[in-house]
Amino acid sequence: MLDSEEFISLEFCEIKSFAFRFSSKDVPVNVLVNNAGLIDQKRVIISEGFESNFAVNVLGTYATTELMLPLLEKATPDARVITVSSGGIDGKFDGVEQYARNKRVQVAQTEKWAEMYKNKGIGFYSMHPGWAETPGVARSLPGFSKSLSGKLRTSEEGADTVIWLALQPKEKLVSGGFYFDRAEAPKHLKLAATSQSHAIIDSIADTLRSMLVSRDSKI
Repeated sequence: MLDSEEFISLEFCEIKSFAFRFSSKDVPVNVLVNNAGLIDQKRVIISEGFESNFAVNVLGTYATTELMLPLLEKATPDARVITVSSGGIDGKFDGVEQYARNKRVQVAQTEKWAEMYKNKGIGFYSMHPGWAETPGVARSLPGFSKSLSGKLRTSEEGADTVIWLALQPKEKLVSGGFYFDRAEAPKHLKLAATSQSHAIIDSIADTLRSMLVSRDSKI
């Protein structure tokens, strides 16, 4: 998880520029892990006009995945995309609430990618690492981090399911699935009213794509 100071230099155009430079190497990408995350408690608008949490958690993840698809296709049938979401996906401007909404969109978008690209030989998975004791969590959620000090997971424990998803035979996994502790987990809690995000993902995806396309000429 990033904090706002680490994020300042990360502009959307830089994400696209990286993807284009990497694509020019013309090498297969077997596994793409979308792990960048941000909880900015203040409403910060970056130079390109996007709110910072949205830019990192939603738009950055979308752009990276879409732009890397040609290289992922070179690694089929074993290619896969793993998006690190959160267990805090249910839930005036509030950085934590914004983060939760962003992470909910990631889960819904993963489901959409699995549907859209099911014939390309690429698996799409989202996962919850559990709450780990990291510098990012300590900076973004100091009270939470302090109250649970010594009880949170280590970074290695948080990464365990990511590595497991990267190495498991694809026939044992469900593309579009949400995973926790090496097992598929429910995407919605009862009475949480979170299924709406999945119902409107087509509209969200169209908006994200228009943002991506509208900036192609600036790279």
